[in-house]
Amino acid sequence: MIRLTRLNGTDFALNADLVQRVEAHPDTVITLLDDTKYVVAETVDDVIREIRDYRAGIQAVAYQMDRGEYRAQRPAAGADDASVVPFPTREER
Repeated sequence: MIRLTRLNGTDFALNADLVQRVEAHPDTVITLLDDTKYVVAETVDDVIREIRDYRAGIQAVAYQMDRGEYRAQRPAAGADDASVVPFPTREER
């Protein structure tokens, strides 16, 4: 999900995997695969950067998980170091 801003200033999250195209008309219009359109305050370049960073983040976490280096936070009352656990390596699975 990427975080964007509507023209009225409210924030919302959009599933970046559903974006078909991003256009400037002069406002930035995002068209999804189902032809739903969103007009946002960000520029086309900003939206593209958000999508790129989102996908790069997924790749980075996948790489860390594959190497057994990923540390995921588990939801728990009174978060402390015990709530952060290493992801098991392939050998540990």
